[in-house]
Amino acid sequence: MRKPIMAGNWKLNKTPNETIVFVEEIKPLLAGVDDVEIVICPPFTSINVATYLTKNTNIKVGAQNLYWEKSGAFTGEVSGEMLKELGCDYVIIGHSERRQYFGETDRTVNKKILSAFAAGLIPIVCVGETLQERAAGRIEQVISTQIREGLKGLNAREHGKIIIAYEPVWAIGTGQTATPEQANAAHMLIRKLLTEILGEAAQAVRIQYGGSVKPDNVKELLAQPDIDGALIGGAALKADSFEKLVKFGR
Repeated sequence: MRKPIMAGNWKLNKTPNETIVFVEEIKPLLAGVDDVEIVICPPFTSINVATYLTKNTNIKVGAQNLYWEKSGAFTGEVSGEMLKELGCDYVIIGHSERRQYFGETDRTVNKKILSAFAAGLIPIVCVGETLQERAAGRIEQVISTQIREGLKGLNAREHGKIIIAYEPVWAIGTGQTATPEQANAAHMLIRKLLTEILGEAAQAVRIQYGGSVKPDNVKELLAQPDIDGALIGGAALKADSFEKLVKFGR
């Protein structure tokens, strides 16, 4: 049985002071939740305060990116070891905005996945097609390439730990959402690809949906058999909204 994982990707939002306000507000709202894994992913500047305030709670902290080298002359970059020492458990890798705006490729995604595991972090690896790729009938080709290239070199111990986030690029921040059936079909495809690559370990891999997930559509999405949680953007920035998402709209 795969435990659902709900992760809030704050993107370029919330100062450390705003993070304090959010975390102190959300902690009592989610204190009794034990059937869902809860993760918040603040900007680098707010990670330290987030991990301090969530210590000994049911809320875990992830980062939004990392670099694949441990140290060196790489101005502006942050290593997995640095994130782990701050108290991070997770790191988002290959988000579509990183691919679109900052030159992320399947090759760099792979290097970051390997470095995340080496640092003791669990990667949340984003895959998904653009509207043009969907219209051209290239969904399977695009996702297959992202999965196969991204997961090269993983060992058996790492196979079951990795998390995949399916994010149809055309549904991110647009207000458009894949129907539950569309989303589950893509998740089934990903599970099939993972089975070909990982074997039985694929059944333990959690696959999140990401793309304009909101309190009013989360219940239907999470009711699908192959959707194991959500990677949430804007709707995760307000405590009451994030609470409803974590509780699947309850």
